[in-house]
Amino acid sequence: MSDGPAAQSPWQTVTIARIEKRTPRVTSFFLQPSRPFAYRPGQHVDVRLTAPDGYQARRSYSIASAPEAGGTIELAIERLDDGEVSPFFHDIAAVGDEVELRGPLGGHFVWSDSDGGPLLLVGGGSGVVPLMAIIRHRAARRSAVPVALVFSARVWDEVIFRDELIDLHDRRDGFDLVLALTREAARPPADYSRRVDAAMMEQSMLRLPAPPRFAFVCGSNAFVSAAAQALIDAGVPASLIRTERYGV
Repeated sequence: MSDGPAAQSPWQTVTIARIEKRTPRVTSFFLQPSRPFAYRPGQHVDVRLTAPDGYQARRSYSIASAPEAGGTIELAIERLDDGEVSPFFHDIAAVGDEVELRGPLGGHFVWSDSDGGPLLLVGGGSGVVPLMAIIRHRAARRSAVPVALVFSARVWDEVIFRDELIDLHDRRDGFDLVLALTREAARPPADYSRRVDAAMMEQSMLRLPAPPRFAFVCGSNAFVSAAAQALIDAGVPASLIRTERYGV
């Protein structure tokens, strides 16, 4: 993830206020900052851990919560077995523990209600996290901006924020959820059992009342490359596509 000028933000101590399991490999940690923390939907933070011998490990995580959520910041952290930071959160961290955080970071992959739409959001796996911040911001603002989320996950049990997304979809207030499972047969409300492609993007855009004003894509490098190309093949101008990548 790229850091803008905010990359020089000072580190601050945050306290784990709540922990919530999302999927077998993703858990949300709700962090209480020690100082005021203002951010925009789509931004991310750096988290730093310091071992007793002084060794430090750092990792960037997107913010899942909307700015309207109150004082806590939600990070939905996927367990990476070879990672230095995520195993600490999944195996050791407990409510009341403190870690260091810096941010908010990133000024390109952001959206606020005043920016307008329609929006086409495309997320792969934990790449849905910053998109969730956008969706929650829209809901909190009672925005009428039309939004379609194309969410690709391997299997049903790995659909992060599944119940919340289905509930938002069922409100029929201009938010549409399009689920694609890549390693499992589609089941209602899942729409597809394949990887994202141009046809899927074309069909998803039909759920919007007009062509998207912005398209946001987040996921692994491979996913973002494939999804962005699918959008272009479906007729979305490259200038409208904003991307955020992580990992390999």
